[in-house]
Amino acid sequence: MSEIRLVLADDHPIYRDGVARTLVDAGGIDVVGQAQDGEAAAALCATLRPDLVLLDISMPKGGGIGALKAIMALDPPPLVAMLTASEDEGDLMQALKLGAAGYILKGVGASELVELVRDLAAGRSYVSPGLAGRLLVAMRGKAAGAAPNPLADLSRREEDILKLVAQGLSNKEVGRKLDLQEKTVKHYMTSILQKLHVRNRVEAAMLAREHLKS
Repeated sequence: MSEIRLVLADDHPIYRDGVARTLVDAGGIDVVGQAQDGEAAAALCATLRPDLVLLDISMPKGGGIGALKAIMALDPPPLVAMLTASEDEGDLMQALKLGAAGYILKGVGASELVELVRDLAAGRSYVSPGLAGRLLVAMRGKAAGAAPNPLADLSRREEDILKLVAQGLSNKEVGRKLDLQEKTVKHYMTSILQKLHVRNRVEAAMLAREHLKS
């Protein structure tokens, strides 16, 4: 299995070095670049083309949100997750709307961070549990003026795929479960995101968990 090529951006060198050492020592993860501000993070990603990027939000020169905008404009963009101390709902929503696949709070333990990096690289998404509830409440308000069930427009196949995504499965794992090719699952996911009017898998999974309870 090939190593996960990762870029890490944080303006606190001691914390950044500690995270980098933890990830590298775990095996299977290569921290190919480190940045201390938003502009440097975006430039590194354009040059190094990593698989995954971990961004702090509070950094100089555009910060993590500014870096995220620039990184998501790359073709194709890498996976990006925020690794931050910010529990601000606005930061969370903005990061997810811009395309972040994960939002991890800095209180996470070393071993859990390693597992989250591996999960994110495998195509799963993640929001720190303490923030997931806030995200759901915000999305409920967002969908209040829409159709009673935002999943109503999905086909049976799309609903089956979304149920598995909501359980945390990657596209490859969904494909195995439903006997579909990974690229076919990706095609379905694009359609699902458009129909639900959401930007990423995290928001889609949140809607699914809420509306598939019954």
